[in-house]
Amino acid sequence: MGQRPVASTAPHLVLETGDISQEMSPSREYHVGRDPAGEIVLDDPRVSWHHAVLHTDDGHWTLDDTESTNGTWTGGQRVHHLDVGPGTTLRFGNPDDGPTATLRAVPTPTAVAPTTSGLTSITGSTRAPTTVRHLPARIIRIGRATDNDLVVPDLSVSRHHAELRATPDGRYEIVDLDSHNGTYLNGQPVQQAQVGTSDLVGIGHAMFCLVGDELQEFVDTGDIDLDVEDLVVTVADDRRLLDGITFPVAQDFLVAVAGSSGSGKSTLLNALTGLRPADQGTVSYDGRDLYHDYAELRSRIGVVPQDDILHTQLTVRRALGYAAELRFPGDTAGAERAARVEEVIGELGLGKSADQVIANLSGGQRKRVSVALELLTKPSLLFLDEPTSGLDPGMDRSVMQMLRELADDGRTVVVVTHSVLSLDLCDRLLLLAPGGRIAYYGPPAEALEFFGYSHWPEAFEAFENDTGRDWAGEYRDSTAHRRYIASAMHPPGRAAPPTTPPVAPPPPQGWWSQLGTLVRRYSTALATDRTFLAVMIALPFVMGAMARALAGGKLTASGATSALLILCVGAVLTGAANAVRELVKERAIYQRERAVGLSRSAYLCSKIVVLGTVTVIQSVVLTLVALIGVRLRPQGGSGVLLPPLAEITTAVALLSFTAMMLGLVISALVRREEVTMPLLVLLAIVQVVFCGALLALYSVPVVNQLSWLVPSRWAFAAMSATVDMHRIVPGKLTADPFFAHRTGTWLLDLGALVALSVVFGIVVVRLLRRHEPAVMRR
Repeated sequence: MGQRPVASTAPHLVLETGDISQEMSPSREYHVGRDPAGEIVLDDPRVSWHHAVLHTDDGHWTLDDTESTNGTWTGGQRVHHLDVGPGTTLRFGNPDDGPTATLRAVPTPTAVAPTTSGLTSITGSTRAPTTVRHLPARIIRIGRATDNDLVVPDLSVSRHHAELRATPDGRYEIVDLDSHNGTYLNGQPVQQAQVGTSDLVGIGHAMFCLVGDELQEFVDTGDIDLDVEDLVVTVADDRRLLDGITFPVAQDFLVAVAGSSGSGKSTLLNALTGLRPADQGTVSYDGRDLYHDYAELRSRIGVVPQDDILHTQLTVRRALGYAAELRFPGDTAGAERAARVEEVIGELGLGKSADQVIANLSGGQRKRVSVALELLTKPSLLFLDEPTSGLDPGMDRSVMQMLRELADDGRTVVVVTHSVLSLDLCDRLLLLAPGGRIAYYGPPAEALEFFGYSHWPEAFEAFENDTGRDWAGEYRDSTAHRRYIASAMHPPGRAAPPTTPPVAPPPPQGWWSQLGTLVRRYSTALATDRTFLAVMIALPFVMGAMARALAGGKLTASGATSALLILCVGAVLTGAANAVRELVKERAIYQRERAVGLSRSAYLCSKIVVLGTVTVIQSVVLTLVALIGVRLRPQGGSGVLLPPLAEITTAVALLSFTAMMLGLVISALVRREEVTMPLLVLLAIVQVVFCGALLALYSVPVVNQLSWLVPSRWAFAAMSATVDMHRIVPGKLTADPFFAHRTGTWLLDLGALVALSVVFGIVVVRLLRRHEPAVMRR
């Protein structure tokens, strides 16, 4: 197994500053200063932004002054390096009246047993509070900015996030201040609600509870336990994909999930992340019911699917920058977001690749970028679905070593894998047998001996062939089960209130902000796609030139119908080709971003805005290339309402936009990008047949009504009405009532295109919903 950091032998200490008590763990450093991102914030102008650091060294606590302006003092003496312990009193910025910090020993268990027991029943965790504040009878403003009464240095928290207000009857209520990521009471989003002594208030990664006259804060720093108990997932034919899955995951563990094909690995991943909750059983996140509190806890869970969740046309830094805009509150300064991006880039060793296009990176580096995206919000739980799939052995080892380091840095990491090359880096291995049952859970080094095999291929072959063997039963009766599951499971934590059903996360706030970010990101991605740009520029010129050749100097009986038909075909191909791949190729990205708060309507509107703008410009170019200088009414007269060229341009632009919306329908409907091109060809054929240029559709019942669903039917009719096609080409074909040179008819033709665009948009919204995490389908 990989080397784990040796735990410090230094004791836990309690730091008291003013009316705040904070327990300090020897496994962490504590930065003192005015910086709201530090662990110990002292809002005094004499204190430097980064003033000092408290940390452990060789089994004892040490303070290092970081070249502060006004110094750190004890006993009237300025200190730069000092060994500290219980009873040490420090002053920052002034030896006489500077802010004071006093170190105390953590009370013995017998002294705190009643309080700890009470807290456990409230929070579901055995962890002691991070800070304890005396609760004055006034309004307490909570947020990221330093002018709050209670500063929460977390980028997921708004600058002024919420207020805890005392009510006239002596109780308290929590009020959300239109925060970006919401305020939660017992895991459920609230705008204003009364807070009792058994309630939990969630803000960002912090949780607050009232205990007597104190407000106790529990900060989720990543050291959390995960308990999975009796998970069952059943499909329509009562077949179980997961059958009674139970196991514990300790903090800072790296757990590998493996098994034969069809054993339920991906189903288990969806159940553990809350994306597709199990039909039975519970997942406890540090003692809290993940399914019930999913709205609050989802931001603390990072998920890296097998497919890339990044726009590969962007550079690493730019892709992470856009992700930070979407995930952090709108009041987060650009410098704050950029600093977090750089921090993550450094943490994952992406500095040399930061300005490279993601598509040009190796498979292992691209996976690091996907992980970096999830680390922006500092998740405590990180899940990965086959991150080493398709990588060579060297890259496989590199990615798994990265995950080992992430776990050692204070996270719980669960990775679904088909590779056994780097299992020695993992703390636990969960092997699933066919039927979704546990065949083994324990240290990877003991697994092969448990099964009685020498090599992994033999074990997996046995899973496939020895179907009569009760793999789950053998493990359930084993010493390994008693040691690694039965005796390691934590006692039940905080139970979800039975009368309060779990709810979906609240609608994301900042819709316009999301739309702006999505539009800029999508525009940048398209602008760097050279193939798309080449096709986008060439297509309207090519189709326009073809129509021009048919139209000649004026519309005549021999060429008018063909010229307008080519315009229809060009508009349909232009619009549909732009959109037909755009949703299916981004499905993994959309699913992940939707799970962390992306607005479905903002996402769709960003596509419509960008693609619609491109499509309309193309259609204008197409029409002008084809018809500028052409006599469109050789028999004399004008258009219905506008000059003929303006009316035809409008009809072509509307047709192209409607075809784009139809392309989005196809893209949302299909499962694979490869099938979009054949469907595009079929779509073009249908538009030609049902546009009214080849058949007298109005005289064929049923077929005529079906043609009303075809956009080119209305666009060709509108153009024919503009040029008065029946006068240019007399005959039964052009006697179509929708071709009449009348204002009402022309407006009806264009109105039908608008109506079809709206209908297609509604269909896309419904189709997008199908591909979302189950809990987000509202």
